[in-house]
Amino acid sequence: MTDLTTIADTLQHAYATGVPVPPPTAGAELTLDDAYAVQLLQVRRRVEAGSGVVGYKVGLTSEAMRRQLGVDAPDFGHLLSDMAHHEGIAIPAARYLQPRAEPEVALVLGKPLHHKDVSASDIAAAAAYAVAAIEVIDSRIANWRIGLLDTVADNASSGGFVLGRVRMALDRFDPAAVRCVFEHNGVVAAIGGGATVLGSPLASAAWLANELIGRGVALAPGHVILTGSLTAAVPVGPGDTVTATFDRLGAVTARFE
Repeated sequence: MTDLTTIADTLQHAYATGVPVPPPTAGAELTLDDAYAVQLLQVRRRVEAGSGVVGYKVGLTSEAMRRQLGVDAPDFGHLLSDMAHHEGIAIPAARYLQPRAEPEVALVLGKPLHHKDVSASDIAAAAAYAVAAIEVIDSRIANWRIGLLDTVADNASSGGFVLGRVRMALDRFDPAAVRCVFEHNGVVAAIGGGATVLGSPLASAAWLANELIGRGVALAPGHVILTGSLTAAVPVGPGDTVTATFDRLGAVTARFE
C-alpha cells in the first residue's frame, strides 16, 4: 500500500531545503485521488503552520501541455496566502527551486459557488472582477520530470502569484477575447489570447468549480482563481523581470532578486 504521508513528507522536505526530488510516481503507484490526497496533506500542514487558502489555480489548460502529459483534462492546485506577492516588491528567487513565470487572467469571486453543474455564465455572474496576473510556477521534482500525478501531488506545480491593479467587471469585457503580450527582461517572449485557456478563462474557472464541488469543496467570496497560462512559461531567476500586458486589464510586472 502506497504511503501517501511519506510522499507528502518528501515533497515538503524538498520545498524546505531547496533540493528537488525524484517524481513521486518513480517509487509508488498512485491514482489521481491519491495524488490529490498528497496535495491536501501538504496544504493542511501549511495551514496549520499559519498560512491560509486564498484560492485555487488551474493547470494544464493548454492543449499542447495536456497532449505532452497524455491527459485529457486540466488539474488544480491550492493558492495559499504565503504565495501572494505584491507588485513593485522584488520576489526572492531563492525561495523557489526551478521557477518559471507565465501570464494569466485571474478572477476574484464576489459570490459563493457550491451548486452542481457550474457554467461559464455562472462564473461571470459570481466573479467580482477580473485582473491581470503572473503566476510563478515551480516544481519540487528534479528537472521538471513530471507526469500528471506528479504535478498534482506537488500542488499542481504551484509557486506564487502577483495580481495587477486594474479590476475589470465581467460585464465589461470578454476574457476569451483578451490578448496578452508577455515580456521577459524587456523582450517580447510570447503573445497569447484568452481563447487558448480551454476556450475561455471562464470555462477554465467553471471546470475548477465543478471539480472542487465534486470533491466537497465550495468556492467562496474573495477566492482568487488563476485560470491558466495564455502563453508558454519562461524560466526566471535573480535579476529577471517579466511583464504581462493585457487588453483592458492593463499590465502586471514581477521582478526577481
